[in-house]
Amino acid sequence: MPLPSKTIAALISALLAVSAGAAVSPEQAARLGRDLTPVGAERAGNADGTIPEWTGGITSPPAGYRLGMHHPDPFAADRVLFVIDRSNYKQYQDRLSPGQIAMFERYETYKMPVYPTRRSASFPERTYEFTKRNATTARLVADGDGVEGAAEGFPFPIPQNAYEVMWNHKLKYKGVALLRWNNQVAPTATGAYNVVRLREELLGLYYKPGATVEEINNILVYFFQVVEGPARLAGNILLVHETLNQRLQPRQAWVYNPGQRRVRRAPNIAYDNPGTASDGLRTNDMTDMFNGAMDRFNWELIGKREMYVPYNSYKVHSDKVGYNDLVRPGHINPDLLRYELHRVWVVDARLKQGMRHINGRRTFYFDEDSWQILLTDHYDNQGRLWRHSEAHSINYYEVPTFWSTLEVHHDLQSGRYIAVGIDNQEKVNDFSFQTTPEAFSPQALRTRGVR
Repeated sequence: MPLPSKTIAALISALLAVSAGAAVSPEQAARLGRDLTPVGAERAGNADGTIPEWTGGITSPPAGYRLGMHHPDPFAADRVLFVIDRSNYKQYQDRLSPGQIAMFERYETYKMPVYPTRRSASFPERTYEFTKRNATTARLVADGDGVEGAAEGFPFPIPQNAYEVMWNHKLKYKGVALLRWNNQVAPTATGAYNVVRLREELLGLYYKPGATVEEINNILVYFFQVVEGPARLAGNILLVHETLNQRLQPRQAWVYNPGQRRVRRAPNIAYDNPGTASDGLRTNDMTDMFNGAMDRFNWELIGKREMYVPYNSYKVHSDKVGYNDLVRPGHINPDLLRYELHRVWVVDARLKQGMRHINGRRTFYFDEDSWQILLTDHYDNQGRLWRHSEAHSINYYEVPTFWSTLEVHHDLQSGRYIAVGIDNQEKVNDFSFQTTPEAFSPQALRTRGVR
């Protein structure tokens, strides 16, 4: 029996969505640094002037900044333009996501202070140089689960489909190596919480000068995480080798349990299995807003729109902020947050037939200036909105890169949330950290385990 025309059209669309992942022409790539920014955003502002022209982002730190400081707010003099809350959110709903709207409908205390738009995102000149090269050479492989022909920079600054947009986020420059505190809290509905202190080390050889995707042995990121507190969890270690092409080789993971004093493989550290000490409020593939294999979903590029998104979140990053200043029932303290109007790319992911995941659908919102996922709306398998995630991001001047300082994942059904990345009372991210791949071997994990 012949397939219905709608089914044929859907199959063709799905095939084109991935097969279109070819490099752009030199003429198209020449737009980078001209009418497009070096990473592919629209350089010009919007028609009414509420989004300004990109003029390079932050290229030098504010006066008085010293390496190792919590990054001072370069826009501290900005005044709030207006506040969106339960009383007026419907006036702005065309620039809000369904998850943001649901937050207003659930919490009377939730609000979004909106500030002037500051296009502060910037990256090293070398990233810009290699991004322009990648535009004419990078291509998708393995049905979108891998990339070839790219080095160091963003692979697809002029994206043709959803997979390319996702890879821009996954391959965003964050320095070669990093040591950070990625502490988290998961308050109860009444606001009671415990702090889980997580110390993490990362090494991304893709970003090392001279590296290409063909030369890094398919390892995108080496990741080491040790729980430093509370005492009942202290000493647990997670080691991950995040692969670039997960069709070729899935993510490899190991855990060390101090009670058992042994290292064992952990194939469940992927997809929708719960993240470390997350109380079931975030999955492994929600880390960095999304990571891991994309093979369980069908991905669609919806387009670009103007939205109010978390941006330049220096207040929530400040070392003047403590846990009690931050944590509130239902959501973090909105007085510490900053939202701005920015253009974002929208990607919709829907679970493939026959595949398993706790989310039947997800919608991602990417900052055009940095390819950082700033918002995600998560739906359950009955199509109901379930979770809403936000990445409160800053420019890390010393790199530079625009990246999250705090991720907050809200469970709209239970009224709980988990906030990840709290380092206000810790040392800030150390992008000068020195390490080698050997430090991330399972054998090294045995020697690093607490006994």
